Amino acid sequence: MSDFFRTYGMEIAGTLSSLIYLFYSIREKIWCWPWGIAASVISILVFFMANLYADMGLQFYYLFVSIYGWYFWLHGRNNGRGEAVVSTTTQKQWTFLILAGTVIYFFILALLLNVPQWLRITQSSMPYLDAFTTAASIIATWMLARKMLEQWLIWIVVDLVSMGMYVYKGLYFYAFLFLVYAIGAVVGYYEWRKSLTGILVPEKQRV
Repeated sequence: MSDFFRTYGMEIAGTLSSLIYLFYSIREKIWCWPWGIAASVISILVFFMANLYADMGLQFYYLFVSIYGWYFWLHGRNNGRGEAVVSTTTQKQWTFLILAGTVIYFFILALLLNVPQWLRITQSSMPYLDAFTTAASIIATWMLARKMLEQWLIWIVVDLVSMGMYVYKGLYFYAFLFLVYAIGAVVGYYEWRKSLTGILVPEKQRV
């Protein structure tokens, strides 16, 4: 048993923290952010040991966005009362997000293909998929912090691709986690859409 926890203990801790983070995200509870911070710190160590450097770097971004999201959810004022509510992504925002995501993807890919040999460390195992999931996650996490409904749709794709990557790398607890994430993203989309409907209906009634 001690060997099991020595081998998988960090993955288990990261998985549990991430599941709690997902639960609170779906429920639109502010507690998702401190649990997200805990999950990111653990995941940094796991991904470093697995040579998934883009995923590791992504966790540092998650730390920053968790702090920002924590603040915005409390003081975002996109409902006029001081707290953030669910919103839909505008065409202008989609244009910006797609362009930003493309730039981020090629920037991360260039780093993954060149930096390891500069530092004389092991090359990234799957640089193209690693760069894709990282870039898409950066965009989706920012959308989550801003409470944009469609971020869940991006997460469904990212989670399924990531699940396959982790199976390939033998990170089975994380593969299971991302399967749950994909299911949770579907649930989150419908839950947030109901929340959005609840916001829009009263506005129509006031007209």
